[in-house]
Amino acid sequence: MGGRTLDELFPDLGRRTLVMGILNVTPDSFSDGGRYGDVDAAVEAALTMLAQGADVVDIGGESTRPGSDPVSLEEELRRVIPVVEALAELGIQGLSVDTTKAEVARRAVAAGAGLVNDVSALTFDPEMADAVAALGVPLVLSHTRARPKTMQQGELTYEGGVLAAVIRELEASIAKAVAAGLPQAQLIVDPGIGFGKDLDQNLALIRGLDQLKAALRRPVLIGTSRKSFLGALTGQPAEARDAATLASVVLAIQYGADMVRVHDVPGTVDAVKVADALVRVAAPTGL
Repeated sequence: MGGRTLDELFPDLGRRTLVMGILNVTPDSFSDGGRYGDVDAAVEAALTMLAQGADVVDIGGESTRPGSDPVSLEEELRRVIPVVEALAELGIQGLSVDTTKAEVARRAVAAGAGLVNDVSALTFDPEMADAVAALGVPLVLSHTRARPKTMQQGELTYEGGVLAAVIRELEASIAKAVAAGLPQAQLIVDPGIGFGKDLDQNLALIRGLDQLKAALRRPVLIGTSRKSFLGALTGQPAEARDAATLASVVLAIQYGADMVRVHDVPGTVDAVKVADALVRVAAPTGL
């Protein structure tokens, strides 16, 4: 099976900052759990985000919030596939599937998704690398060290500092993908903000995005939207963190982010336009 290449899917990647809208079809996601459990509601939300300027909608059927419980393959498929199918039937091509399961990736791409977003960076399902290589679609490798249930437990230590460790571990995931037959040009990397990191480590990763990008030589996706480190800084609950999210998005762009994953699409689209006008004045046409 052959999907579109990363350049075909996102021809502007590297020239402007792309916006990925978050669509959680789950009952327990930390910010919007339960809002889009119905297929019609999920489809309407996706279409709204795309009309508001999102470049891609990331559809997830298993919460990855810290402390969340896993769901079965059957349940994740039940949540995700009808939404992807319904959107694909409408001719929507900017669809991503947020999953750590190879079979969900296979089924979602067959249904019409063009991108796989693996928040485990190929570490949870041993079949994922081969599956995505066979599918021929681009892949996001997002850093984490443990499953959501336990990823914030214990001492969060990184030998040599969090930035160096995340770079090393994403290098290993890139090598695994390439060994499976997925070209490096099909990969996007994500430092995994909030996944097994404390406040200072999250801030260090955002500040170090330019170093991470230079080391890995891949486009960078970052997801800070409404996350707990923003709550720690502002004292605001998840539903009131959009202003803090925008601040983190703008600075992440300054530090090198190429794509941002957010709940608030219209606010982010406006913020990105301003940030790009300031930061990407003489942006290169490619990596």
